[in-house]
This record gives sequence, structure tokens and C-alpha cells, in this order.
Amino acid sequence: MPERPHGVAPPRPRELQLEVTAACNLKCRMCLVRYRPPVNRLAGSMSFDTFRTIVDDLPELERVTLQGLGEPLLNPDLVTMVRYASRRGIRVGFNTNGILLSEGRSEELITAGIDWLHVSVDGARPDTYEFIRGRDERDRVARNIKTLVAVKQGIGGDRPSLSIVFVAMRRNLAELPQLVRDTAAWGVPTLRVQNLAHDFSDTGSEPDYAAIRAFTGEQALWSGDAEVRDTFAEAGRIAETLGVDLRLPALESRVRARAAGAPGCDWPWTSAYVTHDARVQPCCMVMGADRAVLGEVRGRKGFERVWTSAEYDAFREALRGDTPPDVCRGCSMYRGVF
Repeated sequence: MPERPHGVAPPRPRELQLEVTAACNLKCRMCLVRYRPPVNRLAGSMSFDTFRTIVDDLPELERVTLQGLGEPLLNPDLVTMVRYASRRGIRVGFNTNGILLSEGRSEELITAGIDWLHVSVDGARPDTYEFIRGRDERDRVARNIKTLVAVKQGIGGDRPSLSIVFVAMRRNLAELPQLVRDTAAWGVPTLRVQNLAHDFSDTGSEPDYAAIRAFTGEQALWSGDAEVRDTFAEAGRIAETLGVDLRLPALESRVRARAAGAPGCDWPWTSAYVTHDARVQPCCMVMGADRAVLGEVRGRKGFERVWTSAEYDAFREALRGDTPPDVCRGCSMYRGVF
């Protein structure tokens, strides 16, 4: 990230993450969706007009991620968004829980030009999957993954790149080696293992965050004890044997070493997160539309007005020092363990 004078906004970002919907068809224990009132599928979706306005105002865009707290496949305009971005030469993709990833939808997305597609599978056993995700859809998701791989092979070409995503926690850790085997059997080349995103320590005793704060405290693997390291090592050996690209997170919670004045995280200089209702946040790791809102995208040049605002600049400046914004302190990406 190039150095810039303090108080001067960086160039407009070449990548964005857009929360195309806040609605979801699951209630995962590590996600705020579980602990909030249900969101209507239509009311909770980003409109295509909002999407197009943001994309058109940023001709430099090279990559757009279409996901947030909700399930992207619930947005009725998702395929249209993918097609629009792809025709603009923008790489576009998202993470899905895979429940709605039917053969027809897989074909639509691939022909629309999707560049990458990640499917979340947080357990090798149906009961573990049900505990984490709220209901047992594990077998259905596995069938949809195999169908997706077959559709891609039938259409030909090297897009989209496919990955399985596994959020590691105490409850599902022992099943990681089997999930490596499943990933290979499904014909997916990559398995991405992630830690829980946030410890929510900045929420203090706020009751709205009590349940997810408690769950994270019980399930997080940031301590990196012997069981975690041994399981990661076993999964790595199996992945090497089966030819799976296994990507594992760091396990020691620490603030990344950096030069004086360099930020602990470069998200606010290189990208941004826009909620379904057009609120701009510094990144996707904030998790909570009521936290670290830096402005709203309204009308043409709306994003640029937020990007160059005093509020955004103050957030960036705080990340340069030893006292980052409160919301960043519990972030696993800021601490280098995501």
C-alpha cells in the first residue's frame, strides 16, 4: 500500500464487497443473523439500481464480492448483477451456503460470467452441521456441490474457481480431516479454513451481542493448543496426499508487526463494504450494520463522498497508531489469525 500524506484520501478502491442481501435461509451460530429478527427476502435485498450506481461510479473496479451477512442466492437480481459486472470486465464472485445452488442456478451463474464461487461446509457430520448452521442441510449441499462441479465441466472453461470454506471451531475441529477427503471426492480443488471473524470484545456488556460473544468465547481456536495444531497437521498430510489445496489460518492471536505509521490493516485504503441498504463500512469483518458506519451511498458520486469524508479519514488515521478503532481490536484479520 503506497504511503500518502495524512488527511489525504487514497485513490478510489479497485475492489468492493457488496452485501447483496441481509436475508438468510439459515441461522448459523457464528453469525448475527441468528440473533436478529428475520429479514424479508425482498426488503432485505440490494436493488439492481443501487448496485449499478455503485459500480458505474467506480470505473476502476476490478473485483466485486457479492456477499455479506445474508445468503447471496436469495437476491432475485443476483445473476443480473454477475452478468453486468462480468461484462464490465470486473471479476465477480461470492460465498454461498449452497442450499439453493441447483443445477439451473449453477448454469445461470457460470454462463453469466462468475469468476469464483465458494461453498460453506462447516461439518463432515450431519449433526455437527445442524448444530452450527441451524438445520441439517449437509447432504443437500453435498449434492449441489457435485452438481456444480459437473455443470462447470459440462460447460467447459476454467471459471469459476471453486473452493469449500470451513469455519473452524471447537465443535467441528475433529471433522476437518474428513472434510479434506470430502472436498477431494466432490472434485473441488481448494479447502479454505478460517477462524471465527471477531470476538466482539468491543461490545462490552451490550445485550444484543451477548449470545454471539459467548459462543465465540467458547468456540474460538485462537489459542492454538496442541489439539488444534495436531488436527491441522493431520488435515495437511491428507490434503497433500489427495491433491487438495488446503489453506489454514494462523493460530496465535497477535497484532501484525508493522513499521511506524503503517496501518495494522489496509482495508480502509483498498476496499470497502456496502450493506444492502447502502451504508458504507470499512470492511466485512465488522459484522453488524450498527457498527463503524462511515456514511451512506445516495445517488451519483455517493460512494466517493463517503470515501473522502472526514469520518473515513479519522478511521484510517486511528489504524496507523497503537490505539485502533474499538471495532478493530477484536477482529481476527487485524490480529492476523483469520
